[in-house]
Amino acid sequence: MTKIICYTDEWKRSNPDFVVYLPKQVIGPDTDNSCLLVTETPGGYLLAFWTQATYEGADNTCVVCARSSDGGVNWTEPMEIDGPTDGRFRIALAGFPVVARSGRIYCFYRKCLGIADLKKFYVGPVRCRYSDDEGSTWAEPVEIPFGRREGVDHPDPLIPPSWEPWCKPIRDSKGRWLEPFSHWPCRPDPQTGNACMEMMRFDNIDEGPDPNDLQITWLPEEPVKPAEGLTVRGLFEPCIVLLPDARLFMVMRTLTGYIWYSVSEDDGANWRPAEPLRYKDNGERVRHPGSPPPLYALQDGRFLLQYHNNDGSMGYGIGPGEAKWTKPNTLNRRSMFLSVGTFRPQARQPIWFSPPKKLADSDGTPAGVQFRTEMGTYSSLTEHREQRVIWYPDRKHFLLGKLVSDEWLADMRVPTDD
Repeated sequence: MTKIICYTDEWKRSNPDFVVYLPKQVIGPDTDNSCLLVTETPGGYLLAFWTQATYEGADNTCVVCARSSDGGVNWTEPMEIDGPTDGRFRIALAGFPVVARSGRIYCFYRKCLGIADLKKFYVGPVRCRYSDDEGSTWAEPVEIPFGRREGVDHPDPLIPPSWEPWCKPIRDSKGRWLEPFSHWPCRPDPQTGNACMEMMRFDNIDEGPDPNDLQITWLPEEPVKPAEGLTVRGLFEPCIVLLPDARLFMVMRTLTGYIWYSVSEDDGANWRPAEPLRYKDNGERVRHPGSPPPLYALQDGRFLLQYHNNDGSMGYGIGPGEAKWTKPNTLNRRSMFLSVGTFRPQARQPIWFSPPKKLADSDGTPAGVQFRTEMGTYSSLTEHREQRVIWYPDRKHFLLGKLVSDEWLADMRVPTDD
């Protein structure tokens, strides 16, 4: 089992309740840890998947997996799912799990081939490995055909797509697994930097087929666009939840200082024009810098929105509305706030949110080889053994978990209709 051995006690700053992984040195092959996706297995284990490297985009970037048999208290040492092979930028990253009803566990990820029209670590085909023994061992990797789009992907079929998943999949209204992802055009608009918000729907995966026999539907029919009269910059990294009335609700990262959202009434085939997310209809917009905004559907019917509650100016000594996007976003991705969401079926925005409450912070103290201060980017949530836990990268360095009890949420009141 993983021992809590680390060169510093800095990992304790956010007061975590669980430790998934701590780097063993100041700089090394395990000092950048991102995109922590924890899921429950059919046998009751927890599996944690993440991307590990010396620094973001390094030549040693790999997808790894660790397992816990005791609800997240102890974890095995990480096992490499896929990593660098035969040359520069032959790396693997952005892994996400799909647990089939058959018991088979799939891990999908991007495998870079060193061929790119954008950044080399954004470009590559889909690969898949599966496990039939609760994540102890994994079958050989299989490449999955990608749903290329004319006008988005490079016209040369030898140049792989530019795409990026980051969150766990959800089930749609018919019970099919649906994974959202960003799909970048080969020649992106320099004024907006917007990606296509897309999804891969796994139509037969619950039967446990061989990866070569997977049936995947690529959605939506048309790209998600801003509402008429609105413009948005940096629209990507979608996250989706299923609403009680079978609609899908999507939140998206932007470079506007706010989260945006959209709604689908047909399981993702078509989406309403996107607009800024608010705490309620006609209410205050939800502030958030250039960072993914996780949205979780809870077992009790409520929702949790995780975000930073600042418009991007934090950490740079500039005022709200100033040129905050000309600087790296490693300083303004804090603190980690939560809002409780409840369903409003008749509202234009069908989830309304409580005022924010701070869960954790780095206090602006940098850590890791890239001196990041961000807290809780690319996180996930489990409700396992009667414990609700947010699993989060702390400064893309330490991998931790924090309990979110009903008692902690009890004073978070969602706005009423009046």
